Amino acid sequence: MSWALFRQAHRSPPLWLATASGFALLASPAAAQQAGEQQAAESPPRQEIAGEPDLQTPDVAPVTADAPAVAAENQIGFAADNLNYDGDSEVVVAEGSVAMNREAISMRADKVTWNRKTGQVFAEGNVAIKSPEGDTAYGDRIELTDSLRDGVVENLLVVLDNGSRLAAIKGTRFENGNIELENAAYTPCPVEDAEGCPKNPSWQIRAVRVTYDRAKNKIRYKGARVEIFGLPLIPLPGLSHPANSEAGSGILVPEIRLDRSNGFEVAVPYYLRLAADRDITITPHLYTGAAPMLEGEFRALTDIGSFRINGYATYGSLVPLTGEDPDSRKRFRGYLESAGKFQFDPRWSLSYSGRIATDRTFMRRYDISRDDRLRSTFELERIGGNAYLSIAGWATQTLRRNDEQGQQPIALPIIDYRQRLADPWLGGQFELQLNTLAIGRTAGQDTQRAFAGARWDLRGLTRLGQEVTLTALVRGDVYHSDENLLTAIPGYRGKSGWQARGIAAVAADMRWPFVGEFAGGTQTLTPRVQIVATPPIKNLDIPNEDSRAFDLEDSNLFAINRFNGYDRFEDGARITYGVEWNYSRPGFNISSVVGQSYRLSDKPSLFPDGTGLTDRTSDVVGRTTIAYRDFLRLTHRYRLDKDSFAIRRNEFDATIGSRSTYAVLGYSRLNRDILLLGEDLQDRSEARVGGRVAVARNWSVFGSAIVDLTQQSDDPLSSADGFEPIRHRLGVAYDDDCLSIALTWRRDYADTGDAKRGNSFSFRIAFRNLGF
Repeated sequence: MSWALFRQAHRSPPLWLATASGFALLASPAAAQQAGEQQAAESPPRQEIAGEPDLQTPDVAPVTADAPAVAAENQIGFAADNLNYDGDSEVVVAEGSVAMNREAISMRADKVTWNRKTGQVFAEGNVAIKSPEGDTAYGDRIELTDSLRDGVVENLLVVLDNGSRLAAIKGTRFENGNIELENAAYTPCPVEDAEGCPKNPSWQIRAVRVTYDRAKNKIRYKGARVEIFGLPLIPLPGLSHPANSEAGSGILVPEIRLDRSNGFEVAVPYYLRLAADRDITITPHLYTGAAPMLEGEFRALTDIGSFRINGYATYGSLVPLTGEDPDSRKRFRGYLESAGKFQFDPRWSLSYSGRIATDRTFMRRYDISRDDRLRSTFELERIGGNAYLSIAGWATQTLRRNDEQGQQPIALPIIDYRQRLADPWLGGQFELQLNTLAIGRTAGQDTQRAFAGARWDLRGLTRLGQEVTLTALVRGDVYHSDENLLTAIPGYRGKSGWQARGIAAVAADMRWPFVGEFAGGTQTLTPRVQIVATPPIKNLDIPNEDSRAFDLEDSNLFAINRFNGYDRFEDGARITYGVEWNYSRPGFNISSVVGQSYRLSDKPSLFPDGTGLTDRTSDVVGRTTIAYRDFLRLTHRYRLDKDSFAIRRNEFDATIGSRSTYAVLGYSRLNRDILLLGEDLQDRSEARVGGRVAVARNWSVFGSAIVDLTQQSDDPLSSADGFEPIRHRLGVAYDDDCLSIALTWRRDYADTGDAKRGNSFSFRIAFRNLGF
């Protein structure tokens, strides 16, 4: 069995033994006598721990390549305090801070001895060798055989340039280039704290024997185990990984969880490297309360982009949303997704995303996602200096209980082209737009649309400092639709067959900022007034596909068309007024906006009840944001009834705290004050809370909760009592720069088909450089 140690594995094997062949270049005493001046101070001896490899860096001076360079290929340069040669015994001895180099390989030792008769070469005392890749190997003694190609290192420590460490009691290099380490340990974790004091690594791998196979460029372990906080917890039989930076095939870190729907789960990913630019991960999921499931992911990088394909498959029972007998519904169940992007040239690109599931509860049952809709899209884009073209399409699969799939739209194609004139026209910016859309449904209304439009914008400043923006736009639309009666809401249907309309609008927007000092900071008060005039528009004859679920808020208050699409355009004349206020000082900022609009004509409103724009005078909308450094951010959005000042929309979001200890709070309430709804937005109240508390160094407690506060007075069809928990979770985590551990408890309070309510537990552990 093979284990994949890392996506980005070790660098090439330590060059401490590869350097041994360099000693063969000491071909004669004459070569040895090329010693230069002494280059480094003597270092204290290294401390050892008997019987175990030491991952601490010894007190050895950094290795430098400053010994005299020698051009001859068969020679090396070195420097030493003393150099002796015994002609009778033919022994060369270099002592005292010996520094040697050959090309980019440097070595330092207290003493180097070469016996010409026996062919033995010894490097002793605080040996340190630096490879061209930046790795440094430390040892007490290097012994080379007469072949000068193999040898032994005692008390070896290798420090890789990425900070990882490999230590062994003994290391042997064989003539074929293979390397064997005895009683070895590896860790990527720091072994010193912030003050430079020694500390035990968060985790390390210990093995009886580690072998480097040069021919296969692979490192294998025998008797390996992972120690976490010094405790031998995880055995790794057959552990192996590539010896360079390339990822290698093998088993990744397993995932463990326990929940009400599936029982105890173990997922064991297997990573298969197909090539340098593509790979596959296959993950069997084994359950005690459900049939096994297989997950697969394929990733590829091409010359023009990248893509991935991910899928899940199982064969088991399905509890339908209607509660039928599951035994009669055993079937294939699964989920498939894919996404990618390709850049053909600097202007043309293609992106896509596809998602599809076999049934509405599969993703919740196996905790893949809690999305209630799956959208598949593609878009071909061309972005030029003054032109933009988009050809797109999308389809939606609903996972909601009461939605009919046949009513879900399929948009193909969606074409949008825009051209901005390079030269200003009458002092302003002129832009042309062409757009077409085709929407089809398998059991619903079909709609096609095309329009052409032009827009002109002129922005300028008056002598009094007022910012004035003038806008004019014209547009011509053509629509065709059929099967209109299949749309449930009459206001969305429009008339069947061909319809056409023209749109024209002019607008003037004036902002007048006043800036001054206030309370030790700077405040800016900006009154704003906008006037928009549009002739009567034939709106209700046109199908409404993209302008639904409207609600007045601060983001669309000053929009020329306050609908969120093209199918509806607000006509008549109106004036919108408001004020913006901003206060800032170092580390602190408050920004606020509040406004309202008034319709100048008494034409019946196009907006349904409850949107805030039903009457001539709109509701009051606003937003306030308070930020204090990186510690506090509060945002409050609201809509007030124009008559009673009752809160019709109230949203509050807050983030408080630091990176290690923080709280996230959220509250939203929509109260439209209407009995029957003709729009998609329903009255609802919800509270959200989440946070993390650091309880010790690297340890934290985290949690979150969502509570439905909707009452029957908000939604007559709801059975909620005003306080209905939806989901919460609580967990404890450990995180440092090389280890993450998390244990999480989650509880769901609603059944959705075979996704049962109840408790679930998950355990996650992630090692730096070990699996995912």
